[in-house]
Amino acid sequence: MSERVKAALRSGTLAGVRDGGVCRFGAIPYAQAPVGELRFAPPQPASWRGEFDATGMGAVAPQLPSRLRGAMGDFDAEQSEDCLHLTVWTPAADGKRRPVVVWLHGGAWQSGGGALDWYDGSRLAQRGDVVVVAVNYRLAALGWLYVRGQTANAGLLDQEMAIGWVLANIEDLGGDPERVTVMGQSAGASSICAMLTRQPRFSRAILQSAALGRGFRSAAQGEALGQVYLRAAGAESLSEARKLPVSALLAAQQAPEVAQALQAEGSSRSLFSPVLDGQVLPLDIAPALMTAAGRADVLVCYTRDEMAAFPDHGTDAASQQMGDAVFGAPSRQWAGHAAAQGRDAWLARFDVAPTDRFGACHCIELPFVFDTLQAFTGAPMLAGLPAAHAEQLARQTQTAWLAFIRSDAPAWPQAPHMQILA
Repeated sequence: MSERVKAALRSGTLAGVRDGGVCRFGAIPYAQAPVGELRFAPPQPASWRGEFDATGMGAVAPQLPSRLRGAMGDFDAEQSEDCLHLTVWTPAADGKRRPVVVWLHGGAWQSGGGALDWYDGSRLAQRGDVVVVAVNYRLAALGWLYVRGQTANAGLLDQEMAIGWVLANIEDLGGDPERVTVMGQSAGASSICAMLTRQPRFSRAILQSAALGRGFRSAAQGEALGQVYLRAAGAESLSEARKLPVSALLAAQQAPEVAQALQAEGSSRSLFSPVLDGQVLPLDIAPALMTAAGRADVLVCYTRDEMAAFPDHGTDAASQQMGDAVFGAPSRQWAGHAAAQGRDAWLARFDVAPTDRFGACHCIELPFVFDTLQAFTGAPMLAGLPAAHAEQLARQTQTAWLAFIRSDAPAWPQAPHMQILA
């Protein structure tokens, strides 16, 4: 039985819902709606006042279906450009200073959303007496299109603004702004690594399957791809693209000429990703990433059969080799660089493999990190996993993750030791 609750913030009052032992405040704007002239522009701070209805969940960024739905299953969520929201789960907005974890979802910078049932933070918040914050950020062209002379990586700036909102407001929602861990998976984890090359406002991070082996896109590559993409959408410039319907921007992602341009790049990267523009991100990021690894204590994990979630890949030797090059080796290397610079660093690998087809594939850890197995009912990658095994692994995973979030230690030695979770 849920009941309405309120939290008093500096800008006004949030009205949310309490369900069981956790309060949820949803669709809280951390930035203005990025529409009209603000489409493709850096995020502008939200400016709501008075009482805000945070009982809903809010829309996710406009997107096409994920290429991983064959493994993860699909989701049905409202989509809107007005998506720069976050969801907060807290045991209580009571002035108690609890550890905070900020979640940045994956999806190749072009699908997913913080406001999905997959990432419901209520069980993590309740089990650990922590505050969980899930972030929506702009996806695909809206957040990551590169046009020379324009601000690049708007989606990364969204993420940073969301973290800034958390630091400014989380104390009024039962959290401690001095104990914030930023947690991300896949594109979200790679984004955290990119943020750590800048002036990060956090010093603890959980990196799940960061695709660092693919590298980031150079400005020249981003510009070449961006020009082909714009023309496919029906625009010659960014100002023309601001006037296009979102449907035209999404359709351009599937244009044959865009697929050809991506193939010609020869990087096996996704269509959209952070771009090394020389302003938001350095042109030469390799030394910056080395330094960045020394800026945060980390819990780093990946999965044994990462590539098996992707079309045309499986658990064969070639897929294993690619998965280790893209996800595994860079994860171990990041933990090693962090430890060498005096940081605490733990390593883990998920080997749970309910099916032969998907093995321990990319994203397999997500239902266990959040204990949202119900939301993943029907996910092909989990088919046949006994309920008792799933519950045991969710407990084991959350216990370790929460220990890190609470500035304690997971129950295994630091890197280079690697804990197997199966």
